[in-house]
Amino acid sequence: MAAVGLLVLRLTLAVVLFAHGAHTLFGMWAGPGVGPGGLSNAAVRLTNLGLEPGFPIAALTGFIQVAGALLLGLGWLTRWAAAAVLLRVLIDVWIIYRPAGFFLNWTNDPMRGHGMEYAVLIAAALLCLLLTGAGDISFDSRRARRLGKRASERERLRRRL
Repeated sequence: MAAVGLLVLRLTLAVVLFAHGAHTLFGMWAGPGVGPGGLSNAAVRLTNLGLEPGFPIAALTGFIQVAGALLLGLGWLTRWAAAAVLLRVLIDVWIIYRPAGFFLNWTNDPMRGHGMEYAVLIAAALLCLLLTGAGDISFDSRRARRLGKRASERERLRRRL
């Protein structure tokens, strides 16, 4: 059952991260409630936060989210992908969400940003994957089984000689 739980966690994170990364990179799902998407809008937002140069940082953050989502979904290089996305989320918590406090802006007050509540949950889930790995239903597990089988075969051959 742990393997299924890790699979659900990985796939859920992959969907959320891909949606956010695609919004940043390509402007997908832009509209009311979500805001304008795309690299140029993300670059302006990052520049307004004091992060220069905005465009390369926006491209890098979008790429980390999309690539991390694909790797986590497949369970391939899971710990590395989780570490990269976790670092990006923690930077967001520190720079973007911390000034607004802990809770999300449930009243949609335009004078107040969103707090770090949601980002902390994403960071905790990524930390779980970083510590546990992808689980048995993943490419990482398949690779580990294959390498273990090769090592045991080499050990058997060495004992025969």
